[in-house]
Amino acid sequence: MALDEASPVADDKIRCDACPVMCFIKPGAVGACDRYGNVDGELVRMEPHIVLERTLEHGGEVVPFAGSREWDGEIVHQQGTFITAIGAGTTYPDYKPAPFIVSSEVDGVDMVTVVTEGIFSYCGVKVKIDTDRFLGPEQATVRVEGEAIGHVTTGEYGSQMLSLGGVHHLTGGSKKEGRVTCDALLQLSNGKAVELTIDEGETVIVQAGKPPIVNGIQESRMRVGCGSATIGIFAKQWHGKVDEVVVVDDHITGVLSEHQAGKLLGMAGTGIKLKGRRSTPGRYFQVAQPGTGWGGTNISDPLTILGPFDPKVAYPGLRLLMVSTTGEHAAYYELDENLVPVEMQMPQPLVEPVERIAENCEPALSTVLFIGGAGGSLRAGVTENPVRLTRSVKDALTYVTCGGAPVYIWPGGGITFMVDVTRLPENAFGYVPTPALVAPLEFTMSLTDYEALGGHMDAIQPLVSLKGGSRLRLPQRPDNPWPLAPEQPRRSLG
Repeated sequence: MALDEASPVADDKIRCDACPVMCFIKPGAVGACDRYGNVDGELVRMEPHIVLERTLEHGGEVVPFAGSREWDGEIVHQQGTFITAIGAGTTYPDYKPAPFIVSSEVDGVDMVTVVTEGIFSYCGVKVKIDTDRFLGPEQATVRVEGEAIGHVTTGEYGSQMLSLGGVHHLTGGSKKEGRVTCDALLQLSNGKAVELTIDEGETVIVQAGKPPIVNGIQESRMRVGCGSATIGIFAKQWHGKVDEVVVVDDHITGVLSEHQAGKLLGMAGTGIKLKGRRSTPGRYFQVAQPGTGWGGTNISDPLTILGPFDPKVAYPGLRLLMVSTTGEHAAYYELDENLVPVEMQMPQPLVEPVERIAENCEPALSTVLFIGGAGGSLRAGVTENPVRLTRSVKDALTYVTCGGAPVYIWPGGGITFMVDVTRLPENAFGYVPTPALVAPLEFTMSLTDYEALGGHMDAIQPLVSLKGGSRLRLPQRPDNPWPLAPEQPRRSLG
């Protein structure tokens, strides 16, 4: 990318106009974002532009380079090439067309892909942490280096959820808060590990696609279900081997003999009593406080959630199994003459059912979803009438990708998208010190539809013309849909 002729020059420095910071860059140096540099007096995007190749198709073999035909100078074979926005550059100061507006032919249809690296002050990440352990109360502040970067949000089934970033943390606080928030979002989006501390809660290390580490302990299992669900799943496997089972869970603790599963199996009452609030038969809420112990509670001794057994029903020798929702904790007891549970060695017939719980647990992972809004400035790089692009996306005429990865477009106004960062090539995200994140975005549509929405037709260049330059060819991930596939949802304006 050459420097705009209108950009002022200071001595031998050049001014970068790729973002609002407007750095003056000395020869051989780079700007504050490390993305643009002064190379022999020209402003150059320092990282390679990523081109995806469809090298694998339905389990087929990799296509040999050039094959038996003479190389014609193309970067890659056109049908299997997709130009991403990674390394493409931005549209700032926004009245300019996108850095690359590329035409190609797909199954006889003329297509256009518009690519740009968007500058996102309005962005954040949603983090899903697979663990039963209590990380912190809802709405608690999440911090990095002591700075607030987000908060704990509503927990979901077997996972704790965090909402990080957003414009208020990026721009609404101190300069350090904005810088730390931007850096944390960048590291998380690029698949790096970040240590988070939660007010009134725990310390957790999060890395996309990796197990979370809570207070220095790496998680390995995601719960098989709540206490009630675990009872329902494994009731038959316990029947006849034990008289009572309690599945300890911070949310819904299950009791086999009272549960409908136990009733249908003909299990007799045991006189057991649980602390907490009884919901429906065999299901108890709030048996203990949240924590990092058994089943996401704060207990290390499961007997603390039990009251005295009813002497009218219970009897000496009654066999009791207590287990957590991941099988990580388990203990076997028998009632003595005073109807007090005494811990004993786990009988062999119960070992397999306990191990079965662990076997059915999914591996614990951290999931990072980048979320951003494609505002008017970014859309102006696609068309002079930005609202038409929004309507085209909503009408499924335009297919949106992020670094070639599929995105979820939120309903409602604007183009608010969300993407799993593990489905992008490495280091696909950047930053500018305004502070804001830089994320790749591609809009693909038919040439006819692009013209109808008022696109920058004079800026279109054919794919075969993109020769040379700093471009890195990468294979498309086999689990990502091919962005130029005809099965992508598109309807014609005509």
